Amino acid sequence: MGLVLMGGSARADLELARRAEAAGFDGVYSIEFFNRNGYVTLGAIAGATSRIRIGTAIANAFTRSPLVHASAAMDLDELSGGRMVLGLGSATRRMNEDWYGVPFRAPAARMRELVELLRAAFAAQKGGGLRFDGKYWKVNVPHFARPGAARSSIPIWVAAVNRGMIAAAGAVADGLVGHPIATRRWHREVTLPVLASAEASAGRAAGACALVPYVLVSIHPDRSQAIRDAKAQIGFYFTTEIYHSVLDLHGLRHVGEACRAALRRWDVRAMAEAVPDALVDEIAIACPPDEARDRLAQWKGLTEEPLLYTPGVGLSPERVRANLDAILDLFGTA
Repeated sequence: MGLVLMGGSARADLELARRAEAAGFDGVYSIEFFNRNGYVTLGAIAGATSRIRIGTAIANAFTRSPLVHASAAMDLDELSGGRMVLGLGSATRRMNEDWYGVPFRAPAARMRELVELLRAAFAAQKGGGLRFDGKYWKVNVPHFARPGAARSSIPIWVAAVNRGMIAAAGAVADGLVGHPIATRRWHREVTLPVLASAEASAGRAAGACALVPYVLVSIHPDRSQAIRDAKAQIGFYFTTEIYHSVLDLHGLRHVGEACRAALRRWDVRAMAEAVPDALVDEIAIACPPDEARDRLAQWKGLTEEPLLYTPGVGLSPERVRANLDAILDLFGTA
């Protein structure tokens, strides 16, 4: 069981990670946004915990050079005693270009090459130099070495929604981070078959790239409130058109169009109201506490490690904290 760190600040995420370890969770994962760094807080978490896996879910792949990603991951793996997972995602064109001022092109092909380069960097930790001659990156560090390495390799996860990036993950990654708005049907009919095909084409064993999906969790004694809170988050995500492929599978493209129209007015209520209850059930665990574990059981057969994630759009900090408390209480194994 994994927990996405949504405490609201670096200090809050550190405390949340401590609590998750005490509750018996298996992993905690940082997010990255224009005002959040995916790596920095994990350094503090590495020192404040002893057992729990730590990772980025996800760090922005193309806003740093490959060796910056590699050195951050290796530092965190050393500090944590070999508990680091490096999760990377392309983000959207707008995020790359408008937020970070970096070009956005050929994301699936670049992601595949980036993972190959990172693996080469991890393998070069014992010395002998690092040389990589790719289409997008060329690296030559003749004296590359990494004293103090905790492991000879670090697991790499790639975030993906659509088929091109799913195939890239299947070819080279250890895990695919499923987006919070991907439905169980999408994973069943698209993600897993495309992953299997990509693994086979790359000569990898079946299951080499595991599905590690975000699962949106909204717990409240009032069922209608739990559903409304989940809808606000789902509606916000569906304002991004590249995710409408998920809606197309369900014949619900009009939901995405309504969400985009509501965003132009910044009408969070209208975004939420555009999302039908049946779609919430396909995406989220939104229910009273006594039903939550049975709802999570619906994901069996799709994943061995769901990443539980609280909604935040349109919610007060107090409501987010209460939901995180419920997640820790209900899904911890300690």
